[in-house]
Amino acid sequence: MKTKKLDLEIDSIGGIGSLTLAEEKALSDFFKKKKSTKKPTDKKKLNT
Repeated sequence: MKTKKLDLEIDSIGGIGSLTLAEEKALSDFFKKKKSTKKPTDKKKLNT
């Protein structure tokens, strides 16, 4: 029986090139905003 092997090029998975400075800043701002607007979760107490 023959097994299939898939070789992936790591550089081409995310896109053709690296991010520009504007794209990096936009992503950074997006994640900071998402993190700051996240609702705090109530921690549940375990009955022990």
